[in-house]
Amino acid sequence: MKKVFITGANKGIGFATAQQLLQKGFFVYLGCRSLERGSQALEQLRSEGLTNAEIVQIDITSDESVTNARIELAKKTDELDVLINNVGITGNMPQDALTATVSEFENVLNTNLYGTLRVIQAFTELLKKSEEPQIINISSSIGSLTLHSDVKWKYFENANLFMVYAVSKAALNMYTISLANQLPKFRIHLVDPGFIKTDLTNNQGSGTPEDAAKTIVSTVVDKNVPSGKFVSQDHDPESQQCPW
Repeated sequence: MKKVFITGANKGIGFATAQQLLQKGFFVYLGCRSLERGSQALEQLRSEGLTNAEIVQIDITSDESVTNARIELAKKTDELDVLINNVGITGNMPQDALTATVSEFENVLNTNLYGTLRVIQAFTELLKKSEEPQIINISSSIGSLTLHSDVKWKYFENANLFMVYAVSKAALNMYTISLANQLPKFRIHLVDPGFIKTDLTNNQGSGTPEDAAKTIVSTVVDKNVPSGKFVSQDHDPESQQCPW
C-alpha cells in the first residue's frame, strides 16, 4: 500500500485529495496545523469507511514544527511514496507591484515557497526509500510569466491584483523545476487545480475541491506524466500543459 503525506489535509482541496486517494487504496497521512480540525477530518473520513489514515501535526511556517512532523512520521512508517505540498495563502488583497510591502512578500513567501522547501528538505530521506518517490507542489497558472504577458489571457485584467501571490507561485515553479533536475529518480510535478471554490478564494471559483483533487490524483497515478512538468486543467486540455 503506497503512503502519501498531504499538507493542509483537513479541509478544501487537501481533504478532497485525501478522500480520493484513500478510495484508490492509498494510506494517507493528514498533515494538519490544528489537531482538533485534523481529528474532525479524520472522523469524517472514517464515517465514510476510509480508515487508512492518520494525523500528523505540522505548521509549515515553523522549522521546529516541520522537524517534529518528520520525526513523528518516521515513527509511523519507514518510507513515504508521495508528498503533496498543498498549503498556500494569498495574503492581503489587493496587491500590486507599486504598493505591496516587503513584509507582505515575506509573509506569503514564508508559506508558499519557504514552507514547501522546509517540508521537502525534511521529508526527502523518507521519500528516497520508496521505489517510486513522487512530489507534487500545488501551484497556480497565475505564476506563469508567459500568461502575465498575454493580454488575451482570461485573467489578465485581474492578475496584477494578486502580484504577491503570483510572485510566490512563480518562485515555487522555478524551485520545483530545479528540484526535478536534481532528483531524476523522483517524479516531481507542479499542479494547477484551477479557480476553485475554497477559503483561499473566498469560496469563489468555477470548480469544486473535488474537481481539483481529480487533477492532483490523476497526476499521482498516471506514470506517463513527465517529471518536472506543470499540469493544469485551465490550459490545453489535450496535453494539460500550462505555458510557463
